[in-house]
Amino acid sequence: MVGLFASWQFWALLSAAFAALTAIFAKIGIENINSDFATFIRTVVILVVLGGILTVTAQWQGPGSVSRRTYLFLVLSGLATGGSWLCYFRALKLGDAARVAPIDKLSVVLVAVFGVIFLGERLAGPNWLGIALIAAGAILVAYKV
Repeated sequence: MVGLFASWQFWALLSAAFAALTAIFAKIGIENINSDFATFIRTVVILVVLGGILTVTAQWQGPGSVSRRTYLFLVLSGLATGGSWLCYFRALKLGDAARVAPIDKLSVVLVAVFGVIFLGERLAGPNWLGIALIAAGAILVAYKV
C-alpha cells in the first residue's frame, strides 16, 4: 500500500477523479449563481482546506525560505489557475459538463506541446500518437450533432 501512495500514477488518477467530480458538482452548483462568484466560493474552500492540511501536518514554511524565482513562477501559476477556473466555470455555466470538460482537458495536449517547447522534454512517436488521440477524442466528445 505504501508503494501505491508513492506512485505518481495513483495521484494522477485521483486527480482525474476529483476533476471529474469538480465538473459535475460545479455544473449543479452554478445553476443559480454568477460563475465568477462561484469561482470565488470554490477558491475560499480550497484555501481553508489547504490551510488546515498545512496546519495538521506541520508543513508551513517561512516566507524567507522560498526563492524569488519560486515565488515568481508560483504567482504566475496561480494567475494561470485563476484564469483557467474563471473560464471553466463560465463555460460550465453556458454549456454541458460532458462537452466542456473534454475541451478543458485539451490542456493535456497543450502541456505536452509546451513541455517540449519550453522545458526541453522529449516525447517518442507513440507519445505523440497518444496526444493526437486525446485531441481527437476531446473534439469528438465535445462535438454536438
